[in-house]
Amino acid sequence: MARYDSILETIGRTPLVRLDTFASPGVNLYAKVEAFNPMGSVKDRMALAIIEQAERSGELRPGQTVIEATSGNTGIGLAMVCARKGYPLVVTMAESFSVERRKLLRYLGARVVLTPASEKGTGMLAKAIELAETHGYFLCRQFENEANAEVHSRTTAREILDDFRGEVLDCWVSGFGTGGTLKGVARALKQADPATRVVVAEPDNARLLGSGLVQLRHAGGVPASHPSFRPHLMQGWSPDFISRLTEEALAAGLVDELVPVAGSEALRLARELARREGIFVGISSGATLAAALDVARRSPPGSNIVCMLPDTGERYLSTPLFEGIGEQMNDEELALSRSTPGYRFDTVPAATRQPQAERGERVELDAEAERCVDGIVAAEPVVMFALEWCEFCWSVRKLFARLGIEYRSLDLDSVAYQADDLGGRIRAVLAERTGARTIPQIFIGGEHVGGCSELFDAWRDGRLRARLEACSIDYRGDVDLDPYDLLPGWLHPRTATA
Repeated sequence: MARYDSILETIGRTPLVRLDTFASPGVNLYAKVEAFNPMGSVKDRMALAIIEQAERSGELRPGQTVIEATSGNTGIGLAMVCARKGYPLVVTMAESFSVERRKLLRYLGARVVLTPASEKGTGMLAKAIELAETHGYFLCRQFENEANAEVHSRTTAREILDDFRGEVLDCWVSGFGTGGTLKGVARALKQADPATRVVVAEPDNARLLGSGLVQLRHAGGVPASHPSFRPHLMQGWSPDFISRLTEEALAAGLVDELVPVAGSEALRLARELARREGIFVGISSGATLAAALDVARRSPPGSNIVCMLPDTGERYLSTPLFEGIGEQMNDEELALSRSTPGYRFDTVPAATRQPQAERGERVELDAEAERCVDGIVAAEPVVMFALEWCEFCWSVRKLFARLGIEYRSLDLDSVAYQADDLGGRIRAVLAERTGARTIPQIFIGGEHVGGCSELFDAWRDGRLRARLEACSIDYRGDVDLDPYDLLPGWLHPRTATA
């Protein structure tokens, strides 16, 4: 195990993995698994290279905002680099890219400006240029920045060549987006051995390179939308223009063959990689593998072929890649659950012990806990007796936040209430007074409203609004929502039974 001074030092040195279950007889098929980069994609390499080159040249000033147009992976890599180096980051992204990418970017501290899907990649690039010029941001220009290609010549290609030291590398297969990986790796591999074939895959319904049509550009070199572009499944591949770096790779004769790939085949092979090799990757990786298998079928025994797997499958949870992958148990899983008697969702658990008061027994309540409950309920307009990490409690918190309701939360399992089991003693008081043993329990204006479902039902039928207004408690009356949608999916009443 190595020690590192920064997460940025862990970029690169990704593994080359033999795909035994996919290779044609006698052909050695390997995958460069770029999901091993810290942010899960090949773009981590380029993100660091562009920022460090801009620092060296003086183009990027300390504290200056960085901006880039990206389908997601470049932005996520930049967000990591900028977080570590202290630069604010703005990302422009077409709204058609997966929701996971937006959330990851914002989680890492970036601001995400969405552009209309109808404006495609050229639209998000134009927006980035517009914002950079207006606000003085540093624009990364990944589609034309030589630092993008250089880092792949220096690292990605070098790693592949080192892994094949003393052997012949017959073919390298990749898709293209910015063209940085394509130009940088192909250049270095060809320099090491001109006989190494470079095969480039592209969507079969959006053959920008295969069309042979020249990429047109507006004033200032800004690309126009390519007439051969059509929407396709491979996020990160083939924007609606051919980048400068890709054009330069073609002009230099670095590409030996173009292979069109169907979106359905990309989906199938991405799933097969997970189930047959245990390698979890995205749609573009499945597409690259499809092209590599096409090459392998036409290659003589003993051939060594390497294909790029650009990113992790976690970027695609909301895309067609996960279509049919359910959150709830399917029939086979339900049957397996029912094959043993315990811990099942489809049976009613044995009745739990009733509170003493319901059994007609005299209850001795803790005086300190009673004073705590009485004092807080009397002093605070809205009180929730809660648990710190309970999903029902967090769903109530989300409703209060959406409605703009100020409230006091007593988290009975928190450190503050653990001494002498004060939290447990308060729960006993609540159970005997309300008849409810569950948490949360909510009080508004000193009146017990109930737990999570009672509160949600009160919002649905208007009783919560009336209670808030009667107690002169401010709330946002213009909010239109079903509070049950705030529950996690597995707790939602429409799905919780499975």
